[in-house]
Amino acid sequence: MQHPLVFDGHNDLLLQIQSGTVAADASGFLGDGGHHIDLDKAKAGGFAGGFFAIYVPDEGGASFMAEMMAESYDLPLPPAVGWPRAARIALAQASILISLDAQGAVDICRSTAGIRSAMNNGTIAAVMHMEGAEAIDPGFHMLDVLYAVGLRSLGPVWSRPTIFGYGVPFRFPASPDTGPGLTPDGIRLVKKCNDLGVMIDLSHLNEAGFWDVARNSSKPLVATHSNAHALCPHSRNLTGRQLHAIRDSDGMVGLNFAVAFLREDGRMDEETPIARMVEHLDYLMEEIGEDRVGFGSDFDCATVPAEIRDIAGLPALRDAMRARGYNKALMQKLCHGNWLRVLNQTWA
Repeated sequence: MQHPLVFDGHNDLLLQIQSGTVAADASGFLGDGGHHIDLDKAKAGGFAGGFFAIYVPDEGGASFMAEMMAESYDLPLPPAVGWPRAARIALAQASILISLDAQGAVDICRSTAGIRSAMNNGTIAAVMHMEGAEAIDPGFHMLDVLYAVGLRSLGPVWSRPTIFGYGVPFRFPASPDTGPGLTPDGIRLVKKCNDLGVMIDLSHLNEAGFWDVARNSSKPLVATHSNAHALCPHSRNLTGRQLHAIRDSDGMVGLNFAVAFLREDGRMDEETPIARMVEHLDYLMEEIGEDRVGFGSDFDCATVPAEIRDIAGLPALRDAMRARGYNKALMQKLCHGNWLRVLNQTWA
């Protein structure tokens, strides 16, 4: 396997399996189904594991990719998703990850010791994550159930609104300051997650929601798959003030591989050089320190640079980092060490 091993902050493989674009069941992970992640590609790329997202798509299955090739865009978000449908889909995706665990394809990890053990054993370490909390009820009964089966990370929104808050739309060029933040239920959710040891993910929250989490959370601030607004003025990216708050909380940012959040022109164009990813890494380290930056690829949902293409292409990113002069210790931090550090603080 390629080294150092990569622990990644975000993928959407469970959605691809559940929706049938990979396979009708968990077997889609065990062979080449044409998606970004499977076992063979993981071994080729040195993928040690990461956050496997539970995500509820809108009923129309809208895709923004074509619109995001324009010089500027402001894309309407789909409407909020009702709880019954969201709960049904979330449970189905959770069951896929549980099935993968039962087959020995992944190890659902609830502690950093578990992640390290899986990495040492050559098993993919999977953190069960929820991107958008539509499946969580105000009484948090579903949260308790999902926590019991392994949920350890949660984003209150995926861009569209939930009962917990408001997300950032897909706008370019634009500020992330796009509207109201967390609701009273959202603030309760943050505190409940703190009590349980569930990490709160700031990616997809708008700026007001970001600051609501900062004021109400006792844990490090973490954006699992976001980039620098100064280098790409997309509404999904983090401003300097946000980055400094993450730094001051001893938190973490995972570099998003989605090209629209990397490019200065905001276009979803796969002909984006890996060098642009390294520029974001350099900038993030300058702003928040080398102990607080890692990867959050968004594999199996995003258009990534053609030089990488899928998870088997991670060695090309490592090569570019080494060519920039990153030494062995820094490579270890960026590839997995920083994620283990912040998760250890959050889950304690």
